[in-house]
Amino acid sequence: MKLAKRLVLTTTALATVTAATLVGATVGPAAASQPARTGVEVPDALKVPDGNRLTGVFSAEGVQTYTCTDGAWKLLEPAATLWAKKDHSRRTVALHSRGPVWVSTVDGSAVNAAAVATSPKAGTIPELLLKSTATRGTGVFADVSYIQRLNTRGGVAPTTACTGTDQTSVPYSATYTFYKPAK
Repeated sequence: MKLAKRLVLTTTALATVTAATLVGATVGPAAASQPARTGVEVPDALKVPDGNRLTGVFSAEGVQTYTCTDGAWKLLEPAATLWAKKDHSRRTVALHSRGPVWVSTVDGSAVNAAAVATSPKAGTIPELLLKSTATRGTGVFADVSYIQRLNTRGGVAPTTACTGTDQTSVPYSATYTFYKPAK
């Protein structure tokens, strides 16, 4: 019986440390008093409404895939891997794909969202403010309210004409920040 109790406690502690690593936070009582910083300048149009707190900052690399529709390139889907911004090993902790949706590879939690504001940036895909439309699970993405796509590079659709059912994938990178309601 003691071994089972110790295993449960160890598993709980590991989950707490893993969740803190995913969001770049500290573990313990001090975490609540230390405000997280994105390290990225946020345009006014993309500021998250009051009453939300930053819970995760992730670097991302992937592609924006475009498909030919009526002779023009149209976004089909993103595909990217995310890692904790300060993790230089770049261990994948989440996947981003069509929906848009972000799914934790650590705990299976997920968040779907829809863009509510955009901020154009020359030579790259726009920065975005997205509002959650659904969440799943009890992990790092549970209860996410807002997401920002910031510090974008690349990912712009080709300017050339296309034909038929052509598809192309354009590399991009960004910083994604995740917010939850403040309690």
